[in-house]
Amino acid sequence: MASSTHTPPRKQYGTTVAPPPTPSTQPSHPSTSDAADAISRLLQRLPPVLSLPTRVSPRANSPSSVSFSDQNPNLIADLLSASSQHGFFQLIDHPIPSLLARSAESDSLALFDLPRHQKQLSFPKNWPLGFDADEDEEDGAGEAFCLDSSCSTESNHLSLSSLREFTRAMEKLGLDVLDSLARAVGFVNPSRAGSDQVCSLMWISEDVPGNKTDISGRIYPYVIGLQYQITSQKHSLLVDSGWVTVSPRVDSVMVTVGDIAQVWSNGKVKKVRGRGSVGNRCSESTGKSSRSISMALLLTLPLDTPTVSPLPLLPHSDHGTQSHKAEGEQSTEADSISGISKEEDEEEEEGDERPMFRSFGFEDYAWRVYHERLLLKDPLHRYRI
Repeated sequence: MASSTHTPPRKQYGTTVAPPPTPSTQPSHPSTSDAADAISRLLQRLPPVLSLPTRVSPRANSPSSVSFSDQNPNLIADLLSASSQHGFFQLIDHPIPSLLARSAESDSLALFDLPRHQKQLSFPKNWPLGFDADEDEEDGAGEAFCLDSSCSTESNHLSLSSLREFTRAMEKLGLDVLDSLARAVGFVNPSRAGSDQVCSLMWISEDVPGNKTDISGRIYPYVIGLQYQITSQKHSLLVDSGWVTVSPRVDSVMVTVGDIAQVWSNGKVKKVRGRGSVGNRCSESTGKSSRSISMALLLTLPLDTPTVSPLPLLPHSDHGTQSHKAEGEQSTEADSISGISKEEDEEEEEGDERPMFRSFGFEDYAWRVYHERLLLKDPLHRYRI
């Protein structure tokens, strides 16, 4: 019987496993103190404590100032520049007494203290005149009064003598501003044809502390709007290019150019949509928001105005400043050299003036703007040519 020998199984791989490394061959780790020193050096190289930027309110710029004084030789030029570039400006050197404005504000604040039913019964309900309230607001926000130039009421218990005097003074100032603006831009001022061509509305709304700043209630078409700046407050205005925030000086009159003026001027002036909004007033003693009133005098049109359309242009010699006359004299000399007469030049200018807006009825337009609150959409868009 043949003997057999035992052969150990051959390993599949011809390598052997290396023994575990000895402690001397392992990589050395820094000590706890060395690690702390390294972290400390790293932290020292980092910039100072970082934080996310906080949200800030839009920066309020000072609006263009126009001195409404007889001593201002650049009044017409200033009005033309401010209305054509921005659509708003602040009047300084105006005749409105600050004491009268504050007394009118006291009269207006008393109106909002009346019970709701008395507010509704104290003023005529002849749209857009009367008391208006947003039914969705329960804290008094959204309430407004629209009064005529006489601040007519149906109550014998309301004393509005200061508000009435203030409204008439603002109306007179507004008519003077409109006349100067028409001469500056170069269109015929309808108010010169008679007092019934334009009318004024005093729109009063309360700025409730803590409420979000938005447009001041309903909007209504107007030629120009005037607001007396009793204290330091920001105005948020919606122009065709977007929202802007301005901070007029105290005791100035903030003037906004409206949609009717833009149509009258055939697009030569910018406009502000609505009356704008006024930021909350802060108390000088406590720094907290206090109660305040927005009183906006709107020069607008009577409801029975048949059509609104671009107005005829003034003759070239009837508008402008002395500087414009000087430019005209220079151009006349140049025209004489080129053989172009002044009459031919004026005819050419008038011939180049094409209407930018279609005519439309005022009452239908005012009703649509007022009830639909077409704020973010330009209400004049459908009438542009």
